[in-house]
Amino acid sequence: MMINALTIDVEDYFQVHAFETAISRSTWGQYPTRVVQNTRRILELLANCNVKATFFILGWVADSHPELVREIASGGHEIAAHGYWHELIYRQSPQEFEADLRKSLDAIQRANPGPIWGYRAPAFSITRKSIWALDILKQNGLRYDSSIFPLAAHDRYGIPNAQRFAHQTDPGIWEFPVSTLRLGRWNWPVAGGGYFRLYPAWITRWAIQRLNAEGQPAVVYLHPWEFDPDQPRIQNVSALSKFRHYVNLRQTEKRLRNLLREFQFGPMREVFAPYLNSEAGGNR
Repeated sequence: MMINALTIDVEDYFQVHAFETAISRSTWGQYPTRVVQNTRRILELLANCNVKATFFILGWVADSHPELVREIASGGHEIAAHGYWHELIYRQSPQEFEADLRKSLDAIQRANPGPIWGYRAPAFSITRKSIWALDILKQNGLRYDSSIFPLAAHDRYGIPNAQRFAHQTDPGIWEFPVSTLRLGRWNWPVAGGGYFRLYPAWITRWAIQRLNAEGQPAVVYLHPWEFDPDQPRIQNVSALSKFRHYVNLRQTEKRLRNLLREFQFGPMREVFAPYLNSEAGGNR
């Protein structure tokens, strides 16, 4: 049976882009944190199902909760980077992005020394405007990226007609996109985040089955706050932002548990080992 990639973007509920108009980064420390308990909830589920995953950890979380990084690593999961301030890359200069990247890598490695191979941009914000970020990732020792969403219609991310499956980019870093299906003229998101909660569960199962039938592993992504239906409700944000964030939060854990029973999952470094081991690469 094919092994699919399970990935968790470790950030707290008040750090999502949907709420940034209401919550300043300078006030993050004033909000009651829930990322530890929610990530532990995921770790317990994965341990019960004997599944390993890749955790893309926000540097701010690593600095605030270094013990959580160590717990994830001690469970045999892959540690990867998610930036420090959860800032959209295309709003940064290359210098600002590199500073944020290095700060995030340093924070994670202070908590748990060891090589970091992978990176995922906040809100998949490596777009045509910020494709230069791939070269900076390679220069800083990263082996792979999972930030380019091969999608046309979204207000924050996506590169239309980007390659849907594993490939090596011009800077020589591997790109492992999250999963989409090609239906008609368009790529459709099928394997994570709000789509995982919004679509009926059978659509996600069907999509993974179809990807596997094509000889491709699915790349699924979720966040710890998606396992927390009792999280504080943020006011003064748009109805669309509230819908995206809160829809079907009570379904996430049950749906993931059912997927783990039906399909095989592993971390990115295991699923894409044939690519990553095909040539020597830098380890930070």
